[in-house]
Amino acid sequence: MKIAVIGGTGLIGSRVVEKLNAAGHEAVPHSKSTGVDIVGGRGLDEALAGADVVVNLTNSPTFDEASLDFFRTSMGNLLAAAGKAGAGHVVVLSIVGVDQVPELVYYRAKTLQEELLAAGPVPYSIVRATQFMEFMEDVMAWTTEGDTVRLPATPIQPIAADDVAAAVAEVAAGSPLNGVRNIAGPEVFTLDELGRITLACRGDNRRVVTDPTAGIFAAVRGDVLTDPDARTAATRYTDWLS
Repeated sequence: MKIAVIGGTGLIGSRVVEKLNAAGHEAVPHSKSTGVDIVGGRGLDEALAGADVVVNLTNSPTFDEASLDFFRTSMGNLLAAAGKAGAGHVVVLSIVGVDQVPELVYYRAKTLQEELLAAGPVPYSIVRATQFMEFMEDVMAWTTEGDTVRLPATPIQPIAADDVAAAVAEVAAGSPLNGVRNIAGPEVFTLDELGRITLACRGDNRRVVTDPTAGIFAAVRGDVLTDPDARTAATRYTDWLS
């Protein structure tokens, strides 16, 4: 099966391509570096020509209001090109709980992306993942002041990027879900607890202070970033850290 992976050179995309090719498919990575501009449309028709499946792993370069325009335009271009190519399945990676946090503009933008895909002309699948383990350093960097890291006690269920890629590859190689599959890591932590675990493991002398107003996840109420019914990946956070 020929599978076009848009955003196929990034953190998740490169792994998806590797796993699909190892399984005997013809997965081809596409990105700006290969001449494909999903917003401007350049190279998109050529990239999708002959593809049975299209996997879209591109992401907005910003988390502000501009992200709405990014996903609106990019999904419009992608669906038009997929329809022209005769693709029978479009897969998008999204976020667990994305439609339950309208306070975050980026989450509203990802929800828009899902809605456009579901309303489009091509059978589809949405894979929603919990927060990536690989992003924890960035999350802490956003709220670090000197030797203090401020983090809210938001419950999260971190998942390793390699496990996300495996789930996306499995869905891409299967029949369209015409719906959502949720995937998550095997453990639930509060974000401040996860910060302390990360710093201790890395020998980092910064200290974590619990602050319900700190960072983008301060807008999240309850446990919407976790899912007890999700398909659970195997990698535990401390094993990933080590």
